[in-house]
Amino acid sequence: MKIIIAGGGIGGLITALCLHKNGYDVRVYESVEKVQPLGVGINLLPHAVRILSYLGLSAKIAEKAVATEALVYANRYGQLFWEEARGKFDGYRWSQFSVHRGALHLLLYEKCLETLGEDRIFTNHHFESYEERGDKLFATFINHSLGKVQAQVEADLLIGADGINSVTRKLLYPNEGRIVFSGNVLYRGTAMLPPFLNAASMAMIGSMKQKMVVYPIEAVREESGLQLINWVANVKQDGAASRVRDWNRKVDKDFLLALYKDWSFDWIDVHQMIQASEAIYEFPMSDRNPLPKWSFGRVTLLGDAAHPMYPIGSNGASQAILDAAALTLALNTNDTLEAALRQYDSERIPATTQVVLQNRKKGPDSIMDLMEERFPKGFQKEEIPQEELQQIMKQYKEIAGFDQKTLNAKEETL
Repeated sequence: MKIIIAGGGIGGLITALCLHKNGYDVRVYESVEKVQPLGVGINLLPHAVRILSYLGLSAKIAEKAVATEALVYANRYGQLFWEEARGKFDGYRWSQFSVHRGALHLLLYEKCLETLGEDRIFTNHHFESYEERGDKLFATFINHSLGKVQAQVEADLLIGADGINSVTRKLLYPNEGRIVFSGNVLYRGTAMLPPFLNAASMAMIGSMKQKMVVYPIEAVREESGLQLINWVANVKQDGAASRVRDWNRKVDKDFLLALYKDWSFDWIDVHQMIQASEAIYEFPMSDRNPLPKWSFGRVTLLGDAAHPMYPIGSNGASQAILDAAALTLALNTNDTLEAALRQYDSERIPATTQVVLQNRKKGPDSIMDLMEERFPKGFQKEEIPQEELQQIMKQYKEIAGFDQKTLNAKEETL
Protein backbone atom coordinates (compact mmCIF):
# COMPACT_ATOMS: atom_id res chain seq x y z
CA MET A 1 0.00 0.00 0.00
CA LYS A 2 1.37 3.40 -1.01
CA ILE A 3 0.59 6.12 1.52
CA ILE A 4 1.32 9.83 1.25
CA ILE A 5 1.30 12.26 4.16
CA ALA A 6 0.58 15.94 3.63
CA GLY A 7 2.50 17.71 6.38
CA GLY A 8 5.92 17.05 7.86
CA GLY A 9 5.30 18.28 11.39
CA ILE A 10 5.59 16.16 14.50
CA GLY A 11 2.35 14.23 13.82
CA GLY A 12 3.15 13.61 10.17
CA LEU A 13 6.72 12.42 10.80
CA ILE A 14 5.76 10.06 13.62
CA THR A 15 2.98 8.64 11.45
CA ALA A 16 5.54 8.04 8.70
CA LEU A 17 7.84 6.22 11.12
CA CYS A 18 5.01 4.04 12.44
CA LEU A 19 3.83 3.14 8.95
CA HIS A 20 7.34 2.46 7.65
CA LYS A 21 8.12 0.18 10.58
CA ASN A 22 5.05 -1.85 9.68
CA GLY A 23 6.01 -2.30 6.05
CA TYR A 24 4.06 0.43 4.28
CA ASP A 25 5.42 2.42 1.32
CA VAL A 26 5.13 5.94 2.74
CA ARG A 27 6.15 9.39 1.55
CA VAL A 28 5.99 12.73 3.36
CA TYR A 29 5.32 16.08 1.63
CA GLU A 30 6.13 19.22 3.62
CA SER A 31 5.34 22.83 2.60
CA VAL A 32 8.50 24.55 3.83
CA GLU A 33 11.61 24.60 1.68
CA LYS A 34 13.97 23.83 4.58
CA VAL A 35 13.11 22.12 7.86
CA GLN A 36 14.50 24.24 10.71
CA PRO A 37 14.33 23.86 14.51
CA LEU A 38 11.56 26.41 15.15
CA GLY A 39 9.27 26.88 18.13
CA VAL A 40 9.72 26.71 21.87
CA GLY A 41 8.77 24.05 24.43
CA ILE A 42 6.60 20.97 24.10
CA ASN A 43 5.53 18.21 26.50
CA LEU A 44 5.22 14.52 25.76
CA LEU A 45 3.03 12.51 28.13
CA PRO A 46 3.72 8.87 29.07
CA HIS A 47 1.09 7.40 26.72
CA ALA A 48 2.81 9.14 23.79
CA VAL A 49 6.31 8.27 25.00
CA ARG A 50 5.27 4.61 24.93
CA ILE A 51 4.82 4.93 21.15
CA LEU A 52 8.09 6.84 20.79
CA SER A 53 9.82 4.06 22.70
CA TYR A 54 8.25 1.51 20.35
CA LEU A 55 9.87 3.47 17.51
CA GLY A 56 13.25 3.39 19.29
CA LEU A 57 13.26 7.15 19.88
CA SER A 58 12.88 7.61 23.63
CA ALA A 59 16.60 7.33 24.44
CA LYS A 60 17.51 9.98 21.85
CA ILE A 61 14.73 12.27 23.07
CA ALA A 62 15.93 11.82 26.66
CA GLU A 63 19.34 13.19 25.64
CA LYS A 64 17.74 16.46 24.52
CA ALA A 65 14.88 16.68 27.02
CA VAL A 66 14.11 16.99 30.70
CA ALA A 67 12.31 14.04 32.27
CA THR A 68 9.59 15.89 34.17
CA GLU A 69 9.57 14.92 37.85
CA ALA A 70 6.68 16.99 39.17
CA LEU A 71 3.73 19.17 38.23
CA VAL A 72 2.95 22.02 40.63
CA TYR A 73 0.18 24.60 40.77
CA ALA A 74 0.41 27.99 42.50
CA ASN A 75 -1.81 31.05 42.84
CA ARG A 76 -0.87 34.56 41.67
CA TYR A 77 0.93 35.15 44.96
CA GLY A 78 3.24 32.19 44.36
CA GLN A 79 1.59 29.98 47.00
CA LEU A 80 1.80 26.31 46.01
CA PHE A 81 -1.47 24.41 46.43
CA TRP A 82 -0.98 21.25 44.37
CA GLU A 83 1.98 19.00 43.60
CA GLU A 84 2.13 15.59 41.98
CA ALA A 85 4.90 13.41 40.62
CA ARG A 86 4.93 12.77 36.87
CA GLY A 87 6.06 10.05 34.48
CA LYS A 88 8.42 7.44 35.90
CA PHE A 89 8.63 9.44 39.13
CA ASP A 90 4.94 8.63 39.65
CA GLY A 91 5.25 4.93 38.82
CA TYR A 92 4.51 5.08 35.10
CA ARG A 93 6.52 2.72 32.91
CA TRP A 94 7.39 5.64 30.63
CA SER A 95 8.70 9.13 31.26
CA GLN A 96 7.06 12.48 30.67
CA PHE A 97 9.43 14.68 28.65
CA SER A 98 9.73 18.44 28.28
CA VAL A 99 11.77 19.33 25.21
CA HIS A 100 12.40 22.11 22.71
CA ARG A 101 9.85 21.64 19.92
CA GLY A 102 12.44 22.44 17.26
CA ALA A 103 14.92 19.92 18.66
CA LEU A 104 12.24 17.20 18.67
CA HIS A 105 11.08 18.07 15.16
CA LEU A 106 14.63 17.96 13.80
CA LEU A 107 15.29 14.63 15.52
CA LEU A 108 12.17 13.13 13.90
CA TYR A 109 13.02 14.60 10.51
CA GLU A 110 16.54 13.16 10.60
CA LYS A 111 15.16 9.78 11.72
CA CYS A 112 12.78 9.77 8.75
CA LEU A 113 15.60 10.62 6.34
CA GLU A 114 17.62 7.77 7.83
CA THR A 115 14.92 5.10 7.88
CA LEU A 116 12.57 5.98 5.02
CA GLY A 117 15.31 7.40 2.84
CA GLU A 118 15.86 10.87 1.40
CA ASP A 119 13.82 9.94 -1.66
CA ARG A 120 10.71 9.56 0.52
CA ILE A 121 10.79 13.00 2.21
CA PHE A 122 9.90 16.04 0.09
CA THR A 123 10.13 19.69 1.14
CA ASN A 124 8.74 22.72 -0.69
CA HIS A 125 5.67 20.63 -1.61
CA HIS A 126 2.46 22.34 -0.49
CA PHE A 127 -0.64 20.15 -0.70
CA GLU A 128 -3.20 21.73 -3.00
CA SER A 129 -5.87 19.19 -4.05
CA TYR A 130 -6.68 15.57 -4.79
CA GLU A 131 -9.03 13.44 -6.82
CA GLU A 132 -9.96 9.78 -6.65
CA ARG A 133 -10.08 7.68 -9.79
CA GLY A 134 -11.24 4.14 -9.22
CA ASP A 135 -8.98 2.43 -6.69
CA LYS A 136 -6.33 5.18 -6.71
CA LEU A 137 -5.93 8.72 -5.42
CA PHE A 138 -3.99 11.48 -7.17
CA ALA A 139 -2.69 14.37 -5.06
CA THR A 140 -1.37 17.67 -6.40
CA PHE A 141 1.41 19.56 -4.62
CA ILE A 142 2.58 23.04 -5.55
CA ASN A 143 5.67 25.13 -4.98
CA HIS A 144 4.10 27.61 -2.57
CA SER A 145 6.48 30.47 -3.29
CA LEU A 146 6.14 30.18 -7.07
CA GLY A 147 2.51 29.05 -7.16
CA LYS A 148 3.13 26.32 -9.70
CA VAL A 149 2.64 22.55 -9.64
CA GLN A 150 5.56 20.77 -8.04
CA ALA A 151 4.29 17.18 -8.28
CA GLN A 152 1.23 15.00 -8.92
CA VAL A 153 1.42 11.83 -6.86
CA GLU A 154 -0.51 8.58 -7.07
CA ALA A 155 -1.34 6.76 -3.83
CA ASP A 156 -3.74 4.38 -2.10
CA LEU A 157 -4.20 6.65 0.93
CA LEU A 158 -3.70 10.35 1.68
CA ILE A 159 -3.22 11.41 5.32
CA GLY A 160 -3.82 15.09 5.99
CA ALA A 161 -1.45 16.03 8.81
CA ASP A 162 -1.23 19.65 7.72
CA GLY A 163 -2.10 21.46 10.93
CA ILE A 164 -4.85 23.70 12.27
CA ASN A 165 -5.13 25.49 8.90
CA SER A 166 -5.30 22.16 7.07
CA VAL A 167 -5.96 22.25 3.32
CA THR A 168 -7.05 18.61 3.53
CA ARG A 169 -9.71 19.41 6.12
CA LYS A 170 -10.94 22.37 4.09
CA LEU A 171 -11.38 20.14 1.06
CA LEU A 172 -13.39 17.66 3.14
CA TYR A 173 -15.37 20.37 4.96
CA PRO A 174 -15.42 23.41 2.62
CA ASN A 175 -18.16 25.20 4.60
CA GLU A 176 -16.73 24.70 8.07
CA GLY A 177 -15.82 28.33 8.66
CA ARG A 178 -13.12 29.99 10.69
CA ILE A 179 -11.01 28.84 13.60
CA VAL A 180 -12.76 29.22 16.99
CA PHE A 181 -10.96 31.78 19.18
CA SER A 182 -10.97 31.17 22.95
CA GLY A 183 -10.66 34.75 24.16
CA ASN A 184 -7.17 33.99 25.48
CA VAL A 185 -3.84 34.96 23.93
CA LEU A 186 -0.67 32.99 24.59
CA TYR A 187 2.75 34.63 24.72
CA ARG A 188 5.70 32.25 24.58
CA GLY A 189 9.41 32.58 25.18
CA THR A 190 12.53 30.98 26.64
CA ALA A 191 15.20 32.30 29.00
CA MET A 192 18.47 31.04 30.49
CA LEU A 193 17.96 31.17 34.26
CA PRO A 194 18.99 29.44 37.46
CA PRO A 195 16.89 26.26 37.95
CA PHE A 196 13.68 26.57 39.97
CA LEU A 197 12.35 24.01 42.46
CA ASN A 198 14.01 20.66 41.59
CA ALA A 199 15.15 21.67 38.06
CA ALA A 200 12.65 19.20 36.59
CA SER A 201 9.23 20.60 37.50
CA MET A 202 6.42 22.07 35.44
CA ALA A 203 4.70 24.98 37.20
CA MET A 204 1.25 26.46 36.56
CA ILE A 205 0.79 29.86 38.22
CA GLY A 206 -2.24 32.16 38.56
CA SER A 207 -5.66 31.52 37.03
CA MET A 208 -7.19 31.30 33.57
CA LYS A 209 -7.63 35.09 33.61
CA GLN A 210 -3.87 35.53 33.84
CA LYS A 211 -1.70 32.42 33.90
CA MET A 212 1.96 31.54 33.55
CA VAL A 213 3.23 28.06 32.63
CA VAL A 214 6.93 27.43 33.27
CA TYR A 215 9.14 24.38 32.71
CA PRO A 216 12.76 23.58 31.79
CA ILE A 217 13.47 22.06 28.37
CA GLU A 218 17.18 21.32 28.77
CA ALA A 219 19.39 19.94 31.54
CA VAL A 220 21.29 22.39 33.75
CA ARG A 221 24.45 23.52 31.95
CA GLU A 222 27.53 22.61 33.97
CA GLU A 223 29.63 25.61 32.92
CA SER A 224 27.06 28.25 33.92
CA GLY A 225 24.68 26.49 36.31
CA LEU A 226 21.83 27.89 34.22
CA GLN A 227 18.97 26.09 32.52
CA LEU A 228 16.85 26.87 29.45
CA ILE A 229 13.38 27.64 30.79
CA ASN A 230 10.30 27.63 28.57
CA TRP A 231 7.38 29.83 29.56
CA VAL A 232 3.86 30.49 28.31
CA ALA A 233 1.80 33.46 29.48
CA ASN A 234 -1.94 33.04 29.06
CA VAL A 235 -3.81 36.36 29.10
CA LYS A 236 -7.54 36.92 28.72
CA GLN A 237 -7.96 39.26 25.70
CA ASP A 238 -11.35 38.95 24.04
CA GLY A 239 -10.58 41.68 21.50
CA ALA A 240 -7.76 39.66 19.90
CA ALA A 241 -10.04 37.42 17.80
CA SER A 242 -8.98 39.09 14.56
CA ARG A 243 -5.30 38.37 15.24
CA VAL A 244 -5.34 34.59 14.75
CA ARG A 245 -1.84 33.84 13.54
CA ASP A 246 0.90 31.28 13.97
CA TRP A 247 3.71 30.95 16.51
CA ASN A 248 6.10 33.06 14.48
CA ARG A 249 4.76 36.57 15.18
CA LYS A 250 7.17 38.35 17.49
CA VAL A 251 5.83 40.86 20.02
CA ASP A 252 7.33 43.44 22.37
CA LYS A 253 7.88 42.37 25.98
CA ASP A 254 6.95 45.68 27.67
CA PHE A 255 3.26 44.79 27.85
CA LEU A 256 4.03 41.53 29.64
CA LEU A 257 6.60 43.08 31.96
CA ALA A 258 3.93 45.50 33.17
CA LEU A 259 1.32 42.77 33.49
CA TYR A 260 3.57 40.46 35.52
CA LYS A 261 5.52 43.11 37.44
CA ASP A 262 4.49 41.75 40.86
CA TRP A 263 5.06 38.06 40.04
CA SER A 264 8.39 37.67 41.84
CA PHE A 265 8.34 34.77 44.30
CA ASP A 266 10.96 33.12 46.48
CA TRP A 267 11.00 30.05 44.19
CA ILE A 268 10.79 31.78 40.78
CA ASP A 269 10.95 35.36 39.48
CA VAL A 270 8.48 35.55 36.59
CA HIS A 271 9.21 39.22 35.87
CA GLN A 272 12.95 38.53 35.57
CA MET A 273 12.23 35.52 33.36
CA ILE A 274 10.30 37.65 30.87
CA GLN A 275 13.00 40.31 30.97
CA ALA A 276 15.69 37.71 30.21
CA SER A 277 13.84 36.38 27.13
CA GLU A 278 15.16 37.55 23.77
CA ALA A 279 12.19 36.67 21.54
CA ILE A 280 8.52 36.46 22.53
CA TYR A 281 5.85 35.02 20.23
CA GLU A 282 2.11 35.63 20.23
CA PHE A 283 -0.56 33.03 19.53
CA PRO A 284 -4.30 33.65 20.05
CA MET A 285 -5.42 30.36 21.63
CA SER A 286 -7.82 28.70 19.22
CA ASP A 287 -9.27 25.36 18.21
CA ARG A 288 -11.97 23.99 15.91
CA ASN A 289 -15.24 22.26 16.66
CA PRO A 290 -14.93 18.44 16.73
CA LEU A 291 -15.81 16.67 13.49
CA PRO A 292 -18.22 13.71 13.16
CA LYS A 293 -16.01 12.04 10.54
CA TRP A 294 -12.34 12.25 9.52
CA SER A 295 -12.15 9.66 6.74
CA PHE A 296 -13.68 9.97 3.28
CA GLY A 297 -12.80 7.44 0.60
CA ARG A 298 -9.01 7.32 0.45
CA VAL A 299 -8.42 10.42 2.60
CA THR A 300 -8.19 10.85 6.36
CA LEU A 301 -7.05 13.46 8.89
CA LEU A 302 -4.55 13.31 11.74
CA GLY A 303 -3.24 15.55 14.53
CA ASP A 304 -4.14 19.24 14.50
CA ALA A 305 -5.79 18.83 11.10
CA ALA A 306 -8.27 16.47 12.75
CA HIS A 307 -8.59 17.85 16.29
CA PRO A 308 -6.85 21.16 17.05
CA MET A 309 -7.17 21.80 20.79
CA TYR A 310 -6.21 24.35 23.39
CA PRO A 311 -2.70 23.63 24.75
CA ILE A 312 -3.98 22.61 28.15
CA GLY A 313 -2.89 19.46 29.93
CA SER A 314 0.13 18.95 27.61
CA ASN A 315 -2.00 17.00 25.16
CA GLY A 316 -1.67 18.46 21.64
CA ALA A 317 1.36 16.58 20.32
CA SER A 318 0.63 13.54 22.47
CA GLN A 319 -2.80 13.05 20.89
CA ALA A 320 -1.27 13.28 17.39
CA ILE A 321 1.15 10.50 18.35
CA LEU A 322 -1.76 8.36 19.54
CA ASP A 323 -3.48 9.02 16.19
CA ALA A 324 -0.39 7.72 14.35
CA ALA A 325 -0.35 4.49 16.34
CA ALA A 326 -4.11 3.92 16.04
CA LEU A 327 -4.13 4.48 12.28
CA THR A 328 -1.20 2.13 11.72
CA LEU A 329 -2.79 -0.57 13.88
CA ALA A 330 -6.12 -0.20 12.06
CA LEU A 331 -4.39 -0.67 8.70
CA ASN A 332 -2.58 -3.73 10.06
CA THR A 333 -5.68 -5.45 11.39
CA ASN A 334 -8.25 -4.91 8.63
CA ASP A 335 -8.55 -6.47 5.20
CA THR A 336 -9.78 -3.34 3.45
CA LEU A 337 -8.86 0.34 3.60
CA GLU A 338 -12.51 1.23 4.19
CA ALA A 339 -12.69 -1.00 7.28
CA ALA A 340 -9.37 0.30 8.59
CA LEU A 341 -10.42 3.95 8.33
CA ARG A 342 -13.76 3.14 9.90
CA GLN A 343 -11.94 1.59 12.88
CA TYR A 344 -9.58 4.58 13.10
CA ASP A 345 -12.47 7.05 13.15
CA SER A 346 -14.47 5.04 15.68
CA GLU A 347 -11.53 4.92 18.09
CA ARG A 348 -9.92 8.32 17.78
CA ILE A 349 -12.84 10.70 17.13
CA PRO A 350 -14.61 10.04 20.47
CA ALA A 351 -11.30 10.07 22.37
CA THR A 352 -10.05 13.36 20.94
CA THR A 353 -13.47 15.01 21.07
CA GLN A 354 -13.51 14.45 24.82
CA VAL A 355 -10.12 16.11 25.17
CA VAL A 356 -11.04 19.08 22.96
CA LEU A 357 -14.22 19.73 24.93
CA GLN A 358 -12.57 19.15 28.30
CA ASN A 359 -9.80 21.60 27.40
CA ARG A 360 -12.46 24.18 26.57
CA LYS A 361 -13.62 23.69 30.16
CA LYS A 362 -10.02 24.41 31.26
CA GLY A 363 -9.10 20.73 31.72
CA PRO A 364 -6.95 20.13 34.82
CA ASP A 365 -6.25 23.88 34.99
CA SER A 366 -9.78 24.37 36.31
CA ILE A 367 -8.23 23.90 39.75
CA MET A 368 -6.52 27.28 39.25
CA ASP A 369 -9.84 29.10 38.90
CA LEU A 370 -11.30 27.10 41.76
CA MET A 371 -8.54 28.34 44.09
CA GLU A 372 -8.72 31.93 42.75
CA GLU A 373 -12.48 32.10 43.28
CA ARG A 374 -12.39 30.67 46.80
CA PHE A 375 -9.21 32.34 48.01
CA PRO A 376 -8.73 35.59 46.04
CA LYS A 377 -6.39 36.98 48.71
CA GLY A 378 -4.45 33.78 49.33
CA PHE A 379 -5.01 30.80 51.61
CA GLN A 380 -3.76 28.90 54.62
CA LYS A 381 -2.33 25.46 53.95
CA GLU A 382 -5.11 23.71 55.88
CA GLU A 383 -7.73 25.39 53.63
CA ILE A 384 -6.57 23.62 50.45
CA PRO A 385 -9.37 21.21 49.29
CA GLN A 386 -6.96 18.36 48.46
CA GLU A 387 -9.57 15.66 47.80
CA GLU A 388 -11.52 17.90 45.42
CA LEU A 389 -8.37 18.84 43.50
CA GLN A 390 -7.27 15.22 43.35
CA GLN A 391 -10.57 14.15 41.79
CA ILE A 392 -10.30 16.82 39.05
CA MET A 393 -6.74 15.76 38.19
CA LYS A 394 -7.63 12.06 38.20
CA GLN A 395 -10.63 12.57 35.93
CA TYR A 396 -8.58 14.47 33.34
CA LYS A 397 -5.97 11.71 33.16
CA GLU A 398 -8.71 9.20 32.44
CA ILE A 399 -10.26 11.40 29.71
CA ALA A 400 -6.89 12.10 28.09
CA GLY A 401 -5.88 8.43 28.09
CA PHE A 402 -3.00 8.35 30.53
CA ASP A 403 -4.59 6.85 33.61
CA GLN A 404 -1.63 5.08 35.23
CA LYS A 405 -3.18 1.66 35.84
CA THR A 406 -4.60 1.40 32.31
CA LEU A 407 -1.46 2.67 30.63
CA ASN A 408 0.98 0.50 32.60
CA ALA A 409 -0.97 -2.60 31.55
CA LYS A 410 -0.08 -1.92 27.91
CA GLU A 411 2.98 -3.26 26.12
CA GLU A 412 5.47 -1.29 24.02
CA THR A 413 3.57 -1.95 20.80
CA LEU A 414 0.97 -0.19 18.72
